Amino acid sequence: MCVKFLSVLAIAAAMLAPPCVPAHAESVLRVVMHSDLKIVDPIWSTAYITRNHGYMVYDTLFAMDAAGEIKPQMVDTHTISADGLVYRFTLREGLSWHDGQPVTAEDCVASLARWAARDALGQAVWKLVAAAEAVDPRTFQITLKEPTALLIGALGKPSSAVPFMMPKRVAATDPATQITEFVGSGPFVFKKEEWKPGDKAVYVKNMAYRPRAEPASGLAGGKVVNFDRVEWRAISDQQQAVNALLAGEIDIIESPSHDLLPLLRADTNVALVSATTYGFQYAFRPNHKQKPFNDARIRKALWLALAQQPFLEAVIGDPAYFTECKSVFVCGSALETSVGMEGMLEANASKAQALLQEAGYDGTPVVILHPTDLAVLANLPPVAKAQLEKAGFKVELQASDWQTVISKVSKPEGWGAFITAWNAADLLNPVMNAFLNSSCETARSGWPCDQQMESLRAAFAHATTASQQKAIAEDVQRRLLDHTQYVPLGQWRLPFAARKTLSGFVSSPVIVFWNVKGG
Repeated sequence: MCVKFLSVLAIAAAMLAPPCVPAHAESVLRVVMHSDLKIVDPIWSTAYITRNHGYMVYDTLFAMDAAGEIKPQMVDTHTISADGLVYRFTLREGLSWHDGQPVTAEDCVASLARWAARDALGQAVWKLVAAAEAVDPRTFQITLKEPTALLIGALGKPSSAVPFMMPKRVAATDPATQITEFVGSGPFVFKKEEWKPGDKAVYVKNMAYRPRAEPASGLAGGKVVNFDRVEWRAISDQQQAVNALLAGEIDIIESPSHDLLPLLRADTNVALVSATTYGFQYAFRPNHKQKPFNDARIRKALWLALAQQPFLEAVIGDPAYFTECKSVFVCGSALETSVGMEGMLEANASKAQALLQEAGYDGTPVVILHPTDLAVLANLPPVAKAQLEKAGFKVELQASDWQTVISKVSKPEGWGAFITAWNAADLLNPVMNAFLNSSCETARSGWPCDQQMESLRAAFAHATTASQQKAIAEDVQRRLLDHTQYVPLGQWRLPFAARKTLSGFVSSPVIVFWNVKGG
């Protein structure tokens, strides 16, 4: 602090002293994310707000770049044996946790084990793993029972659940239990003491982080942080968030409501930034453990009762931002297929009623969880209610905020279905798609139990050619129509809004805040 001195001696001393330098002005990036942060374990939860938190705090062994290629991230070098069974990975030098301890190979092995116990792709790949063990402090080895083309891609999986690396003591937490310590090695440090759900989450620059030497590309490359502090502000009212952005009180809105895009587009100080290729897919997820959706015949009626366009119009509105897509693997991707979809998703109420009658539907209400605070989901449950009631279902909507929905669906009781959105990066093949996981108790909320689907997913993991993968993907879609793990409700896109004083955004399935610069 600069002080004005009054005495002659003090003035003389000041003349001999070094010049007084003002304190560094802290740079702050203020963001309104798509949801409030309440769950902070990115392995325990697939919620995208929790995944985004993970990218702030943690780092990954590999990462997907802007071209969709998997590149080393924490890994420096890796080798694969001639028979394709032994993978050896060496970490980059100088990696450290936020508490100052070095990142070790044992940390990574433990982190992968916890991730593989929860994630659909991790579970499929880990069935092929004979051993995963540390060789020395910076080197670990994965030995496979048989070759697979999926291992490196799995380690660089871009979206939920991402294989984030954690200290061994944290990764030792039971996969079914949330972690309570949030120490990562990523570009930001989570300020737990400043975290106030309903208000804000705070991250500060990790001064010890060592970015890779190459430029940032997607989720890969050098994660250079240009802000001292990033604050996620919890503003659930979309109009309020937009007003704050237009007034310069915040810098970014991750997920602005589609109906407010014209207002944002008209402001010369705001840019709409499109960062994803395929966008998102809406998904209706039935609870296989509760009536009435514990009956596959009743679940199958969903394919006849529902139609995609009313859902897309209710939320997205502008056809420039949505596409009706009956492929479980998103339209535009390598595995896109319409096989088996003739006559499906056309809101054929009479055919759905006939199937319900044949199945002996007894009128058990379908309890649909209704998140009211998330703009991209809030209008969907009423559309589902209207369509299902026309088809002969009884339906109840249960309103709450999105984080409460996430909490409720972690248990099988008290709900019949919920509607969510998946990033296309999570849906590109049968093994990545978490809602296709049909491994009963270890499947995601909804808990489908279908050995035939699991066999198809395993076959995909073993496939070595594109034609084999395509044929299996078509069989997966046919099986989906019979067992109804979930119902895709269309494809959509959404830009984020940012002050034009900001630059350096990377094209990525996830909004990230490294490489971003202020004006």
